[in-house]
Amino acid sequence: MPRLAAKLERGNYAGPYRAFGLAIDRRLELAALEATDKAARKALGQIRGAMQSAGLGRLGNGLSAASDLSSGRGIHRREAGGWSASGVVFVRSRSERTRGAIESYTGGSEIRPVRGRWLWIATPDIQRLAGGKGKRQRVTPANWQELGLDQRIGPLVPLKSIDGRPLLAVEGAGVSLTGARGSARSLTKSGRARRGQIKRQLLVAFVAIPRTSRAARVDVPAIIQSIQADLPRLFREALERTAK
Repeated sequence: MPRLAAKLERGNYAGPYRAFGLAIDRRLELAALEATDKAARKALGQIRGAMQSAGLGRLGNGLSAASDLSSGRGIHRREAGGWSASGVVFVRSRSERTRGAIESYTGGSEIRPVRGRWLWIATPDIQRLAGGKGKRQRVTPANWQELGLDQRIGPLVPLKSIDGRPLLAVEGAGVSLTGARGSARSLTKSGRARRGQIKRQLLVAFVAIPRTSRAARVDVPAIIQSIQADLPRLFREALERTAK
């Protein structure tokens, strides 16, 4: 009778399964990169929006966002195995004033004088900023004359308040009849207030304080936590897109 013989050999099945596994891993990595990039941009937008709502104007423009995707770095691979992807919101401005303001308004701070004993705080009648285009700066006693305010409003005269703290005032100046802020102007040559203003014999321009506290106006940790809580959803959406 004829005999039938069968020979069984182990096939190389690991190759196709490994390729499939690598494809899945690649999808997960791409989804993680996309999700963390979107989360970083979303956090930046919410922080900037919160700053505007808190009356901080364009201070949020001093911030920026980046991620492993936007920087082109890609996935971080660990020596022990595994990988990670991340995004970040950071202060991009090089201005010390801007960086300090962002730190104060997001974390709170106590401001102390750097030179001298006192911090000089302008009263509401004094304009907050002055200077030519591109050279605007905050008005202080130190730059009062440099900015020409001794001519536009009047020379500063040192005085003392009833509690003994120093004041800086202008003798004879006009302020808005409607109480508009930053309206102080010099009197006319005849000693009269300008149109729409009322004359003040003595106008306090700056008051001195030893220090001041600035409360945080924007809760950045809370915004970041809400974005982190939303990461699973962002990851799922990104994973669905990579399947298409």
